Amino acid sequence: MSDALVKRVLRFAQDDQGRVVRTLGVSALLALGAVPAGSPVRATSATSAVAAVAVHHADAPLPLAEANDNRRAAGTMRGDTLFVQLDVRIARWYPESPTGPFVEAPVLGEVGRAPQVPGPLIRVREGTTIAVRFTNALTDSTVTLRGIHERPGADSVIVPPGATFGWRFVAGRPGTYVYRAIAGRVNARYSEREQLTGAFVVDAKGARTDDRVFVLNIWRQSTDSSPDVNAIAINGHSWPYTERLRAERGDTVRWRVVNGTRRDHPMRLHGFFYRMLSEGASYGDSAVTPSAQQHRVTYDMHPFTAMQMQWIAAREGNWLFHCHLSFHVVPEAGLTPVIGHEDHGSADATRHMAGLVMGVAVSAPHGATRESRVGARALRLHVQAASRPGRVTPLLGAVLQDGAVPATDSLAGTSSLLVLTRGQPTDVTVFNHLKQATAIHWHGIELESYSDGVAGWSGAMNRLAPAIAPRDSFTARLTLKRAGTFIYHTHLNDVDQLTRGLYGPLVVLEPGQRFDPRSDHLFVIGWDADSTRLNLVVNGDTIGAPLELAAGVHHRLRFIFISPADGGDWALRADTTVQTWTPIARDGWDLPRSRQRPEPAMVTGWAGQTFDFDFLPPRAGTYRLTAGDPANPDWSGTIVVR
Repeated sequence: MSDALVKRVLRFAQDDQGRVVRTLGVSALLALGAVPAGSPVRATSATSAVAAVAVHHADAPLPLAEANDNRRAAGTMRGDTLFVQLDVRIARWYPESPTGPFVEAPVLGEVGRAPQVPGPLIRVREGTTIAVRFTNALTDSTVTLRGIHERPGADSVIVPPGATFGWRFVAGRPGTYVYRAIAGRVNARYSEREQLTGAFVVDAKGARTDDRVFVLNIWRQSTDSSPDVNAIAINGHSWPYTERLRAERGDTVRWRVVNGTRRDHPMRLHGFFYRMLSEGASYGDSAVTPSAQQHRVTYDMHPFTAMQMQWIAAREGNWLFHCHLSFHVVPEAGLTPVIGHEDHGSADATRHMAGLVMGVAVSAPHGATRESRVGARALRLHVQAASRPGRVTPLLGAVLQDGAVPATDSLAGTSSLLVLTRGQPTDVTVFNHLKQATAIHWHGIELESYSDGVAGWSGAMNRLAPAIAPRDSFTARLTLKRAGTFIYHTHLNDVDQLTRGLYGPLVVLEPGQRFDPRSDHLFVIGWDADSTRLNLVVNGDTIGAPLELAAGVHHRLRFIFISPADGGDWALRADTTVQTWTPIARDGWDLPRSRQRPEPAMVTGWAGQTFDFDFLPPRAGTYRLTAGDPANPDWSGTIVVR
């Protein structure tokens, strides 16, 4: 893909997912002059407040913002009250190396301490009273502070330049929340200022507090005439400078993840499923009962939400936790200029990834273990390119070898379906016939780290998986612990190789089962790009060929979302009426029985997610599967039931 198209892909994805949060109330009152200019104001008057004037030294050197690892809670406890003094000031933030590029922008901090990105962690037990004193040390911007209030609920504070405002409240319901400051006016299209966000955690009485807290932040500036400049970080750093996490095999790992940005982020854990313990929105948090807890490998975090998750470090090696939107993990995601195209295809994981990525190293207390390969099935998968009429750039794909002679320069619109069996070890040798390096990741499969497919990272210590160079091969050892719907896809030069088709479906069946295409249907959703446009494709096609289903038969519909960005909203209709189906699995894990109930046939998918539905056509006739607005869909396919 050309550099120009890469930029268009990035801009399309960023603009498409930018969210404008509209606020009414106090800001409107200020604009109308109903509240005296220069007065600190609260959106509600439920708590007492004190205002004072803060002194700002305009000629003082800019402080350096620290990367906040969220291990230390802000404030001081006195009796049953936490006293917190926060401010916002201009600081210099280095999201990459201490000598690398930097951003000068408003940053939150504790008074008397260095400012931090993300903002200082506020963490208390339920029932705690919190006394906050907030200073706006900016000279030219009013600051709106949201999220530091009793939960559940919504409240905000507006503090003019140079003012200090104080208030008290009881923490409220246990959960994981986000708070944020908004300095001045932000153009939602061209600017993002989510370095001004932090985590607010309320722990239940008697609950464990040995979890880790991670906050996602984005600072972005763009114009119509210049490239985007991005600083995207987890706990203040961008890969490869993010914290390296460690665990021992068998450990139970608990994380709280806060999306402090206005974007969606499908957060992906390699090698393991994690359980969702709670899901938080801006105003409240809901614990998930054990019987309803879902296991995920990818969870889409909406803007300004949080999750509490738990997973078992069952296998040693290096693993990743990252956003599955390609433009948040490629070299362009950082502030450091991309020196050359070789960065995208480098075997060095510190060069071919950037942005919202964290590394996790799981060690084995008594040495590495090797899984038995007795009775392993052997497959040969050929990665190759093929030209197609009307396309400027060749398509890429992976073709499963059938027989002794591999097919070359032959792609049937999409990569081969791999059908494997639960409990049967399978070794897949990937042959690279491209002119560039690649790497194949086995998405959702619980396997050894060395086979995970992240060049220069998968494996452990001095044994790291290489990129698959042109005319070379690599054997991935797959361990098939559960039946379900999974994906294999490139994990190198992601935007280019994904938009040219280097991904495919992977279905694992129970022993004795056979894949029956008459009742088992795949919808692999991605992007197809050439030098001039982007197209939404399903199973490699921009226009869906009619699919025939038998009436009176249960059909399994398997949706796989693997575009570089979002997958969008999908629905199955007869005329204008949304049909009914039953969700049965997500990310390759069967849903709890409580979730397997008929519901409207609509699904919103994000990159890296899979969904399985049972569909019993109510009658013969013609149905439509559409993406986006049904009147003007991004993609439409016809399903004929006979």
